[in-house]
Amino acid sequence: MKDVYDEILGDINNAITLHADETGWRVRGKNWWLWVFGTQDSAFFTVDQSRGSDVVRRVLGEIFLGLLVVDGWYAYLKIICDQQSCMAHLLRKIRKFRDAFPHLSSIVKFYVKLRRILRDGERLQSNRKKLGEAVFRRRLNRLKMRLEKLVNWPDPDDILQEIIKKVKKQQPRMLTFVEHPDAPCHNNYGEFLIRIGVLKRKVSGGSVSSEGANAYAILLSIYVTCRLRGISFPKYMKESLQHYIRTGKPMLLGTYSTFIAEGHEQKMAA
Repeated sequence: MKDVYDEILGDINNAITLHADETGWRVRGKNWWLWVFGTQDSAFFTVDQSRGSDVVRRVLGEIFLGLLVVDGWYAYLKIICDQQSCMAHLLRKIRKFRDAFPHLSSIVKFYVKLRRILRDGERLQSNRKKLGEAVFRRRLNRLKMRLEKLVNWPDPDDILQEIIKKVKKQQPRMLTFVEHPDAPCHNNYGEFLIRIGVLKRKVSGGSVSSEGANAYAILLSIYVTCRLRGISFPKYMKESLQHYIRTGKPMLLGTYSTFIAEGHEQKMAA
């Protein structure tokens, strides 16, 4: 099924908006990593010993032309592309500080102001066509100025300084989503895609060999992609393997979708 795996990788590399995430994996009891790169209709999984940028470059190359939505992990910064850091992650971290230090009102004020900037960014993104490009650009610049003013909070206490430090790390990638239609400011979808691997790890403990881990990544990519496209995984695998017996190559997902569509049209005509 390697040809199908490569087909999914090609879909990923041509994505307009791409989500990525990673979670711990085990191979023969040693620490590895399960990665996912996904769109609304494709999911590419890979298992690797590394959690570094070498994996990102191997999957996406040195340059990715779409928007990459991630949790802020440094490995993703090593490629050239537009990036959006997950604001859900960041807001959760700030809420932990807020709950741990309820007597510090400055944390609450900072949190509310940051959340308002993000919500205003979402409204600006959805109203871009109605506003026109010139007005959109002016308002986006104002949003960035508000964010800059926020991270330059006058005389912050030690706790707020720690929060501001975290925000500044993500600041260049906090409002990228505004310029990309329908792009989110969070990576909830990436977390949704990786969850199946998390559950598998809890049940099985991982893989017993690197070959098994690679096979799992290939089959998981095909299985999840089938689910996202509303394709029956067992039916597709049966048809694809029968095609392999006849031709020496598996039937690709794109070919199968055409095959199903033509079969449906024939039934409708009959």
